This record gives sequence, C-alpha cells and structure tokens, in this order.
Amino acid sequence: MKIPNVRAQQRFHFGTAAPIFSGKIPTPLRLRRTYPTSMKSISSLIVATLSLCAAPTHAADAARPNIILCMTDDQGWGDVSYNGLTKIQTPNIDAMAAAGLRFNRFYAQQSCSPTRASVMTGRHPNRMGVFWPGMPLRKQEVTIGQVAKQAGYATAHFGKWHLNGVPGPGKVMPETDPLSPRNVGFDESFSVTNYFETNWTFGHNGEPEKATGDGSDVIVSQALKFIGRQTEQKKPFLAVVWFGSPHVPHAPLPEDLKAAGGSGYYGEMIGVDRSMGTLRAGLRKLGIAENTMLWYSSDNGGWIDPKKPDGHGTNADLRGRKGDMWEGGIRVPGLIEWPARIRPAVTEIPVGVVDILPTLVDLLQVKFEHPVPLDGISLLPLIEGKMKARSRPLGFWQFAGDDAAVEKKGFDTNSGPSAWNDNQYKLVKTPPMEAAPGKWELFDLTTDRSEKTDIAAQHPDVVGRMKAELEEWQLSVIRSYKGEDYPEKRVIQPPTQPKTPTKQP
Repeated sequence: MKIPNVRAQQRFHFGTAAPIFSGKIPTPLRLRRTYPTSMKSISSLIVATLSLCAAPTHAADAARPNIILCMTDDQGWGDVSYNGLTKIQTPNIDAMAAAGLRFNRFYAQQSCSPTRASVMTGRHPNRMGVFWPGMPLRKQEVTIGQVAKQAGYATAHFGKWHLNGVPGPGKVMPETDPLSPRNVGFDESFSVTNYFETNWTFGHNGEPEKATGDGSDVIVSQALKFIGRQTEQKKPFLAVVWFGSPHVPHAPLPEDLKAAGGSGYYGEMIGVDRSMGTLRAGLRKLGIAENTMLWYSSDNGGWIDPKKPDGHGTNADLRGRKGDMWEGGIRVPGLIEWPARIRPAVTEIPVGVVDILPTLVDLLQVKFEHPVPLDGISLLPLIEGKMKARSRPLGFWQFAGDDAAVEKKGFDTNSGPSAWNDNQYKLVKTPPMEAAPGKWELFDLTTDRSEKTDIAAQHPDVVGRMKAELEEWQLSVIRSYKGEDYPEKRVIQPPTQPKTPTKQP
C-alpha cells in the first residue's frame, strides 16, 4: 500500500490535547522537576520527575512494544539500494524497507549533534544551544530515555553519543560526566563520545572495554546482549543504537573494503548493513520481532565531495550536502519496522527525527506537568493509516556559532540560513551576509525534490504565509534558547560548548 500525500489536517494528542498547527506555538510537553538544596554540582543540579497519565496494567505492559532507534553517521539519502545505490548492495536495510514503513521524506537536522539532540528531546537543537557538532545537551532537557524509563522500560545506549561537549574521536565517558547517557535516562551504556572504527575501546557503564572487530558489529552484539536479558525478564526496553559509520576516517574491515571496490565509505556501509541484518535476525531468534518497533535513519545528509565521488557517499539527485538547508543536507533514509502494527507501505508525507519522542510519548501514554514547546508530532496516526498530510511544518535553522558568539553578535531570525518545510512547499531563507542581500526561495518538493526551480515569484501568497510562520517559529526557538521554557526561566548550565569547528567534523 502507498499512503497518499494530500493536504488534510490531522489532530494529535500526547500529554495534553494539542491544537491544529496555526504557525504559532509548538505542541507542549509537560514535565515536573525537583531540585536539590545544594546548587554546587552540575551533575546533580537537575532531576527530571515525570508522571504518567495512569499506571499501566499488566495487560498493557504485554501489549507495549520494545523500541530500538538505529542511526548511522553521515549516510546520504542515496546510500541504500532501495534509493538507487549501485556501488554496493544493502540487502538487509532493503529487507527492512520492504517489510515496514518507508519514509521517502524523512528529515534529520543538518549535522550530527543537532540531530541527536532532536532525537533525545523532540525539539529543534537551537532551542537548547546545540548549534553544531560537539556541543552539549542541556541538563535541563527531558530525554527520550527518561520518558521510556518513566513508562517502565529498561533503557540503554550503544555507540556514538556526541551530546556531552567533547569533540574529536570517540572517548570513554566516565560515570561522573553529567551528560553521559547513564546520567540522562539510560540504565546501561556501551558508548563513546563521538565516532569510532574497528578495534575500538568503548565505555561500558563508564568502564573502558576493548572491543575487537568492526564497530557496527560490536555495538549490535552488545545491544543484543542487553535485549536478550530484558526479554528473559519480560521487561520492555528502549535500545538506542547509534553507529559511528560511515563517518570519516573510514577504516572498514579488509574484506569489506575489498567488497566495496576499495571505497572505505562503502566498506563501512557494508558493515552497517550486515549489523542491521544481525539485529533483525537476533530479534526473530528471541521471538520478539513481531512487537518490536525498529527505527532506522541517518543523522544528516552525506558529506559529498565532487573530487572524490566514492569518498563520502551520495545524496542521489538531491541538492546540497551535510551542513546545508537544501534537501541533500537534511533528507535521509528513514524506516520503521513493526510487524504487529505496520504493513509494508511507502509514504511521501514529510516526517523527521523531531517526531520520534512525541510518537513514543503518545504510544506510551506519558503525561507531563510543565509545558515546553515540542517541534515534532506523533506519527501514530500515520502508522495507523489515518494521516493524509503533516499537521505542522518542519523547521530547520543552522547557526554556526556558540554561546560566546551569541553574546558577542546576538541571536535573531537572521542568524544563519533556515528553511520551512511543509507538505508541498519548502521555503529557504538565506539571510543577509556582509554585502550580500538576503534571499527567499520557494520550491515545490512534490515535483522538484532537487530544488532546481525557484517559484517564489509565482506564489507570493505562499511565500508570505510561510515566511511569517518561519519567523514566528524562530522567535519561539530564541525564547527557548534563553531558557524561558524552563521552570527557572533561565539557563543554569554553564556554557561549556567548544569553539565552532572550521572543518567537517
């Protein structure tokens, strides 16, 4: 079946009833926080306390799915066989696409840490100052791990983290790190700060553990151990599996490099595909595949290098690359496999990483007490075949700076390029820079996904409407950045972000 992409409005509910999008206030997430009397330690400064709508029954426990969130690192939209890749084959990812819900318009953010922050919170990363790779998540945010734990799930993170403000190759995170996975909602972690390759040393709950073999194989093996223990205990789980591939420096196994014709990038993609096959087979061996909700996506578009066409993947015919507001920078492969609830389908409805947390909040019926704006929506109506179009546009915004840059230059709606992505149209804003004037461009993505033809002049009414919506959303994001969402109405985490990198991270 193919889900149509036609204009319609769709109501969605999680926590409290949310209105149809009007271009104004994003959906509220409700939460309650308590604070220690001492404010000396950042690691103990914020404790998020979440309350459920109602205590789940044992029958509800049995019906709730296990949840696995898989994400690759720098994989382009065209780097799967089902999107036309011919340099290698990705049979296991293709099998998942054939068996589940395939999103032809799945969106990440424009780069690594910003996307990861959105997965964790359901919010745009600029709201919490995660402007660029390597910048830390705010401790005041509520994470998807905390949401799942409150619903009675066991939680674990495997692989790349990149949300604790540490740049460079992946390092072990000590238990004392207030922004390590274990301190933001995950019971277990087998993780490192950033990307990793073969024969890497990971942190297993903060303790160094040397692993042998391809990094993708290693983290899936560890994830299956965790999954096996939870299955034996009949406990639902959330497993976040974040690959370090196919990110540079590209060091696949020799046999994978050979199979990829000497391309390190595609050698690493062979490893990712194999590990996804291992994961899917493991779920079936444990007898839990039917009621496991398995997600797959990339964290941004491919880092395309015209001088090295095999060096950093492909975004197919999409314009741009990692770091851009163009489709090649933000549109990525996206899949959900859940045999108990999803029949094979393909959809053109735009969705994104910001929708993951709202979907799980809706699915698990978690309710919170203090409203903060969410930028995503629940995808359960789409999964159930009831959604005909997205009820709220997706906003994108790249500010290539840090807190120091904000203090020096300010942070307003002209701080970096931005985009507003609706069901049919996408508005792209290039702000004024030095002597160059600003520019607004409009594209019809239903007929021009390559963004070749600017139709702004032909549709001034559409441009006017979308421009107003985008700028109102940006003002909301700026208020969040200033801490106005939080109970304290300010940011209480010291600005520890590293300097903006000048090269691709």
